[in-house]
Amino acid sequence: MPERSIPIRAQYYEQFDADYSLEVPGEGFGGWQSAELEINPDRTALVVMHAWDCGTQEEFPGWWKRVEYFRRANAILREYFPPLLTAVRNSPLPLFHVVGGGDYYTHLPGYQRTVELAGPPPAPPEQVESDPVLQRLRQFKQDAMAHTHEDVRRGFERVDFPEEARPLEGEGIAANAHQLLALCKEAGVNHLIYVGFAINWCLLLSPGGMAEMSRRGVMCSTIRQATTAVENRETARQELCKQIALWRVALAFGYVFDQKDFLAALATLG
Repeated sequence: MPERSIPIRAQYYEQFDADYSLEVPGEGFGGWQSAELEINPDRTALVVMHAWDCGTQEEFPGWWKRVEYFRRANAILREYFPPLLTAVRNSPLPLFHVVGGGDYYTHLPGYQRTVELAGPPPAPPEQVESDPVLQRLRQFKQDAMAHTHEDVRRGFERVDFPEEARPLEGEGIAANAHQLLALCKEAGVNHLIYVGFAINWCLLLSPGGMAEMSRRGVMCSTIRQATTAVENRETARQELCKQIALWRVALAFGYVFDQKDFLAALATLG
């Protein structure tokens, strides 16, 4: 079957040219740009990663104290996910789900099928030997958050898919890169467009995230409006960590799409 493509407005970042006549040479970079490019709808899939129903602030106050993006994520689920997932489900693009953090998915046929498709997992990476000093260093960080541990534990015990991102029958569910690669190979996919939470944490570095999949030859992109980031005290007001993560995706992994441009591209498929 001949390859086909559809036009899409894509955002990329010009990390050049540093201008050494400026006080800060990096301010000479071209920065964010956009271009009319193409994607192959037969080789592209949308990935919903770690879209969770994490309960309410009243139910798990300690967890919400540690994960300040829950409120933003819930708003994104309500506003952006319904039209996005509906459009993808009405298109040729496969919809995959990358899961983790609990046992809310292992009973689903979509996950059980993926496990069978992927076969035995590879051996875990070799670990260095620990020692008491290293253990104390790790324990110090754990102790600093001890007042939230019980709420986090209880939260992960009941974590589930939100209704806006619950998998439908036939949609692949993967818990790691080995399984996600099996879904990609079966569907002929070489470009994954990630949405979910959070762009600078799970979507980049968790099992099945962009870092692992890019090492397997997959291009990894994202949709700007359909994700948020883990922020810190200094960045939360302006969501600077999200901006840095989007820059990193555009520079190292793939492209950043606006949701309206992505939906417009799907609409060309009829």
